[in-house]
Amino acid sequence: MSAIRLRAARERLRDLLPGLLASVVVAAAAAFLSQHYKAPPMLFGLLLGMAMNFLGSEGRCPSGIGFAGRQVLRIGVALLGLRITVFQVVAMGWQPLLLVVVSVTLTIAVSMVVARLFGFRGLFGLLTGGATAICGASAALALAAALPGHPLKERATLFTVIGVSALSTTAMIAYPMIVHALGLDAVQAGIFLGGTIHDVAQVVGAGYGISRETGDAATLVKLMRVAMLLPVIVFAVLVSRRAGQGEVVDGPRPPILPGFALAFALLVLVNSTGWIPIDVQEAGNDASRWCLLTAMAAIGMKTQLRELVTVGIKPVVLMILETVFLASLVLGLMHWLR
Repeated sequence: MSAIRLRAARERLRDLLPGLLASVVVAAAAAFLSQHYKAPPMLFGLLLGMAMNFLGSEGRCPSGIGFAGRQVLRIGVALLGLRITVFQVVAMGWQPLLLVVVSVTLTIAVSMVVARLFGFRGLFGLLTGGATAICGASAALALAAALPGHPLKERATLFTVIGVSALSTTAMIAYPMIVHALGLDAVQAGIFLGGTIHDVAQVVGAGYGISRETGDAATLVKLMRVAMLLPVIVFAVLVSRRAGQGEVVDGPRPPILPGFALAFALLVLVNSTGWIPIDVQEAGNDASRWCLLTAMAAIGMKTQLRELVTVGIKPVVLMILETVFLASLVLGLMHWLR
């Protein structure tokens, strides 16, 4: 029996290896271009992947590319738990925590309502709203991994990652100017930047571009938003399981708490104990980034560019409205919680 299993494992590896290697190579190229041009690596991963999309539909690569877009993605999301600890969240006090919980909850709720008004499914609003409210492309990938299969799921995920990456870069440039115009102090500026900019890298860039104190506050608030990923994933799964409300899904329903979400929570708890050395944390963070980038390249290779062109103007308007709503809401909550 063991010989049969070993032979099956070898055949499975032989089947997956070409597509996995192709995904890793595209991810490495995206990382190089990101460092050279100072742009989001996820965006480069998508664009390069779409340029190589012939690999996702023919030859020996499709199965490995599909594996990278699913299983490698889940590993990357789970490893995000090494970025935060419970004590980081508690140290900021109750006001920023309340601000994050309220802003994330309302942004996602409003996004789902507006998505339906625009003629989309509620799950699309959950996907774009979660990406906007939590941690950009990483949240979009995590939520997509938690949702059941759908014919338009990959196209929606791709569009969301492209849109949130572009808006996050725009916010990184524009929001520090808003901070100066409003006369916010260093900590207030950090809370605003950490509570509104989509991706972690752009939060760090905008925060530390103002001052170290602003950067520290922005990073901690952003990590609080990342911590909201787990309850939002559980909520996404619960919503998707309610098939009677008009959401068309294919395949079996996902479990209420996916394995990668449970691993994310456990890593947060273990990381909070202080048992994990700094070097291991950094290695885990690097592994998470590479897994997510590899998965993003794979998703790009599985998608035809012409499919994205057909989405129309409504999804673009939806994501812009979500971004503006989140920024306005955070400013209002900051004033109310003083």
